[in-house]
Amino acid sequence: MLTKTITVANQKGGVGKTTTTVNLAAALAQEGHPILLIDLDPQANASSALGIDPKEKNSLYEGLVGEISLQELVLPTRLPNLSIIPATLDLAGAEIDIARHEGHLIQLKIKLEKLKEAGKFSYIFLDSPPSLGVLMSNGLTAADEVLIPIQCEYYALEGLGKLLGVIEQLRQTRVNPHLAMSGLLMTMFDIRTNLSAAVARDVRNHFQEVVFQTVIPRSIRLSEAPSFSQTILEYDPRGPGAVAYRALAREFLKRQSTGIAFVGATARVS
Repeated sequence: MLTKTITVANQKGGVGKTTTTVNLAAALAQEGHPILLIDLDPQANASSALGIDPKEKNSLYEGLVGEISLQELVLPTRLPNLSIIPATLDLAGAEIDIARHEGHLIQLKIKLEKLKEAGKFSYIFLDSPPSLGVLMSNGLTAADEVLIPIQCEYYALEGLGKLLGVIEQLRQTRVNPHLAMSGLLMTMFDIRTNLSAAVARDVRNHFQEVVFQTVIPRSIRLSEAPSFSQTILEYDPRGPGAVAYRALAREFLKRQSTGIAFVGATARVS
């Protein structure tokens, strides 16, 4: 099985990055695809959303800076086909520890190689922290594609240019020359406001087919689900949030099956 790595990234916090990582991974697992989620964020929100208490287990930190292989850190979740490598707050220290290495940008990529070669998973999703630091850079370097959530609010595009610049720099410097975008995802869409519609329209006009057709609605249920350590598919399986993430999973798979990814605003067919 060919394993593809998808990093979900946006250096702006509060855009639905972890919500998207967890629920898209869960929706793909529900479709029968074996998925591994790697929590690359020291806040460990993706881990807690799946009911994992990383304090009781080794975490990604030990895999990045220690002698433990990533294969040894993979834990099953209660959801069929979905596994996780959790994070802990200790992972914040990895920013310093990894930076001491000469090849500090490729540490995660190197660690992932054997895990990907085993071919146990269709997709590996990396939930990156909301900052352009060492951990996110490692996530982007290790990725085949990056998926970028953008909230439907006034400063939606704030900082996006910088993230796209980092992606382009990784390509141009040959650190990750084949890095492409799975797409841009509009999140927190409020059907009651003109602002959401205007922001979505502006983003689509600028990025065109790079933007997923699926839009994730603003939903109290989506916000509540992590506090119960559940995905939205478990917490409110028939609600608009669950419906949207199932639709996103189908659209994501359709793009993957056609081999379409994007370099900037240009489609690339593999």
